[in-house]
Amino acid sequence: MTITAAESDFAARFGLSPGQICGRALSDLLQAGTPARLRDRVAELSEGRAGWFTERVTGRHAGGGVFAADLTAIAVTGAAGTAGLVLLLHPLGEVDVPRPRELTLSALDARMLEGVAVGASTVQLAARLYLSRQGVEYRVGLLLRRFDAPNRPALVARAHALGLFAPGQWPPQVLPDLVE
Repeated sequence: MTITAAESDFAARFGLSPGQICGRALSDLLQAGTPARLRDRVAELSEGRAGWFTERVTGRHAGGGVFAADLTAIAVTGAAGTAGLVLLLHPLGEVDVPRPRELTLSALDARMLEGVAVGASTVQLAARLYLSRQGVEYRVGLLLRRFDAPNRPALVARAHALGLFAPGQWPPQVLPDLVE
């Protein structure tokens, strides 16, 4: 499910150029209503169990805005079987995703969450953010309680599920409109 070629209109929908979007996983850009649904539908095409499908999906612009679209995928077959997929994205418009006030983060908490997401240790975070180790542990503890997470990996998972991170970026970045 890796994109190997894209037209400029498709890539621009995500705020990227065709060169930047190539190599990215389709699941990093688009989601169906049920998380595994898009992957399963693409697998059906790849295995020759279907010739095409249309699925309602959502995607996120580079700036964080969410849009809805109908995705039509068509299997292209060659002599050896399925050679690839052609994807057509028909945008339906912007989706208003309310951002509760409790999801906004201070600049320090946003940098802290980004550091935790890349797996930085307490000492690394302290050096990067010019804090003491105890200061880092205190701030991470506040984030754990705020997002009701038992540990750092759960905190990152919760932040990702809430849409705090820009999709398809490494290292992870908190969306700018969520930073006070």
